[in-house]
Amino acid sequence: MKEIKFSILLLCFCTVIFANNLFAQETNDDQSKLTLDFGADVVSRYVWRGTQFGGNAPSIQPALSVGLRGFELGAWGAYSLSGQNYGQEFDLFLSYTFLNEMFTLTVSDYYFPDDSLEYNYVEWNRDATGHILEGTVAFNGTENLPLRFLAAFNFYGNDAITLNDDFSKKGIQYSNNIELGYSFAVNSILCDAFIGGTLSNPNIDKGEAGFYGTGPGIVNIGLTASKDIAISDKFSLPVTASIITNPQAESVFFVFGFSF
Repeated sequence: MKEIKFSILLLCFCTVIFANNLFAQETNDDQSKLTLDFGADVVSRYVWRGTQFGGNAPSIQPALSVGLRGFELGAWGAYSLSGQNYGQEFDLFLSYTFLNEMFTLTVSDYYFPDDSLEYNYVEWNRDATGHILEGTVAFNGTENLPLRFLAAFNFYGNDAITLNDDFSKKGIQYSNNIELGYSFAVNSILCDAFIGGTLSNPNIDKGEAGFYGTGPGIVNIGLTASKDIAISDKFSLPVTASIITNPQAESVFFVFGFSF
């Protein structure tokens, strides 16, 4: 490529750090053990940060990750059962969790392979790419303080756009998302209450489209309840039910899902 984008260099640098830790000399603590995990969620609707993706159809969401010494490198996808091109997503992420798992730093690459927009996976030109790069800082809470906080900031790619008169892309204003959550239990049911919003202020009159909303405000309020349903003596099925509302969009969702 004629230009080497900063975002690609950042991802490569993070990958090198992960690889260095992967092959470094092992110690006796648990973090020195390499972990591999995979699975999938099936949800009645794909709703993320107060916005529904993939239309009015269930979504299959596979995941695969490898971890070592606080680092996790993984892939996540979403594939709508609507039969339409939209609702497809393929993400890569690299995270580092530290201080007794209280804090996590993450760099994510969100990619939406929408055929109608002719996205090319290897296209990294800012005005043509289907990728969005995001940096996240999260406080995960503790056993005595089950309160979590997340701040996410897009810093490259197909975010909110400004259009020229001929509807071609003119510029990009990057979006952000902030979320606060609190976990608790009612009998054997685990619950997570959350509220999230954005500080982004796109100019809709000038053709800017906010990634999370039309302006600063609350875009995601809800409650998720989860429990394990025993199928046999050796197998239980984790299930969740979520009530989610987006005050800015005046929308509400009731989502059911299970994992395997």
